[in-house]
Amino acid sequence: MSPLCPLLLALVAVPCALGACPVPSDLKREDGTRMCAKLYDKSDPYYENCCSGAELSLEPGTDLPYLPSNWANTASSLVVAPRCELTVWSLPGKRGKTRKFSAGAYPRLEEYRKGIFGDWANSISALYCRC
Repeated sequence: MSPLCPLLLALVAVPCALGACPVPSDLKREDGTRMCAKLYDKSDPYYENCCSGAELSLEPGTDLPYLPSNWANTASSLVVAPRCELTVWSLPGKRGKTRKFSAGAYPRLEEYRKGIFGDWANSISALYCRC
């Protein structure tokens, strides 16, 4: 058997991890009402350490052309609930680059390109969340 076989088997056996991010269908308040999305201010090269730190919970229909000062250009991870969509902008007032995130977990916004040289980590200045 080739020395690479155990390595290949180990790589195949590792499932795609969402890290510490919640499952999108679990985005609900304590009273069971639906949430649209959650933003987190911590990210990490290791997926199990992502989706941590301070949280910003968004209800369906949240429209923030200007994020609160402590959240502008701070989000590093996010999760969008099923049948919801989060639209983000890189500049306040819904200006600059834009991107739509559909339902799912995005533990490392560094992996999502914003133009040629940038990424979406610490780059969200405005948002709109709809379900």
